[in-house]
Amino acid sequence: MKFRNIVLATAAVSLAASPAIAEAAFERSVAPVEGESKVGGESIILAILAASAVIGGIIIAADGDDDDAVSP
Repeated sequence: MKFRNIVLATAAVSLAASPAIAEAAFERSVAPVEGESKVGGESIILAILAASAVIGGIIIAADGDDDDAVSP
């Protein structure tokens, strides 16, 4: 019972300390930015395609076509 408590306490401490250790280990550096992104215009097209796919899915799902069972 005592060994189990020690193992659980060690696991809890390691889980609590791991985010702080990971943050200290990796320092983020900022890369220099040169110019603007060339992908900016395509986001509108992707948004329109995504919206049309969602609307199409809603229309297909909400279709009132009642399929009757074929078997007697």
